[in-house]
Amino acid sequence: MEVLFDKINDLKLITPLTKHEQIVNAIISKIESKELKKGDRLPSINKMVAEVGFARKTIVKAYEDLKGRGIVESKNFKGYYIADVNTKTKLRVALLLFAFHSFQEDFYNSFREELGKKYIINVFFHHNNLDVFKDIVARISGRYGMYVVAPIQSPEVSLILQKIQYDKLLVIDRHIPLPQEYSYITQEFEDSTYNQLEKLLPQIKKYKKFILFFKGDSDYPIGILNAFNKFVKTHNINAKVEERYIKDSISKNTLYFFIGDSSLWKILKDSKPKNYTIGEDFGILAHNDNGIKEIIFGGITTISIDFKKMAQESANYLKFKEPIRKIIPSKLIQRNSL
Repeated sequence: MEVLFDKINDLKLITPLTKHEQIVNAIISKIESKELKKGDRLPSINKMVAEVGFARKTIVKAYEDLKGRGIVESKNFKGYYIADVNTKTKLRVALLLFAFHSFQEDFYNSFREELGKKYIINVFFHHNNLDVFKDIVARISGRYGMYVVAPIQSPEVSLILQKIQYDKLLVIDRHIPLPQEYSYITQEFEDSTYNQLEKLLPQIKKYKKFILFFKGDSDYPIGILNAFNKFVKTHNINAKVEERYIKDSISKNTLYFFIGDSSLWKILKDSKPKNYTIGEDFGILAHNDNGIKEIIFGGITTISIDFKKMAQESANYLKFKEPIRKIIPSKLIQRNSL
């Protein structure tokens, strides 16, 4: 490792570089010159302190920086090793989502585009399963430079996420209580859904029945159910909550409110052979907008946040590391389905 120590000592002469940057640049330089190869062990913290005279925390910061980029990995009680020789990577990102719903696909595509090719993004799905969530977090902890997480809304999840260093975690989509130093870009469901329903009151009242499809054992936000129940009670609307849409059960003069997309596609399919006209014979309201809802059947009215905006702001947090604590409001997108 003498060549590495020599390189660090050479970089000491370059004034603009901090001590931790000198170590990082020296390791990258030796990888690019092929003097360090994948699997090679780096000097221990104590060895680096003795050879280059920097503080332990400076050495650790440099190694952790390289870990975040996926270039270095640490093995329990065995030290630090070269994990990847791709030195162009700026950051390895773990993106933990509920599932690959269409709106989360929109988020991912915008997130990927905004970050660019020098960021490596690995995507994981917990499917609203606490055991799966805990297993994924346990497997990926300490292996990424940044964690972008759509959490399950549970007190236990809040405690799990607090094990991640605050400046390496960004909470997205669902809001959970965390200490104030943690960053988040989330949405609020109950008040925002209720407010958008209020705007739609004249259209809603033209239907004889208002049905919300809500599965209690799913990842559906409870705030939407609370908003629906409050709204229909306030305005004395004939309403019902059902777990799922049953094939061929579509009826006239009914407004259907969907959170998930699978039942939405089924009811639209059922309307065709009956020659029902959307917005006249029956109505559709959906949560979470996407490109398909914009064009199918002349457009589906939605209550939704701008997932592309959430993705862009999330990417900016990763690039600039400026703390952010933001709740993105839902908006009403009126189309022809009511």
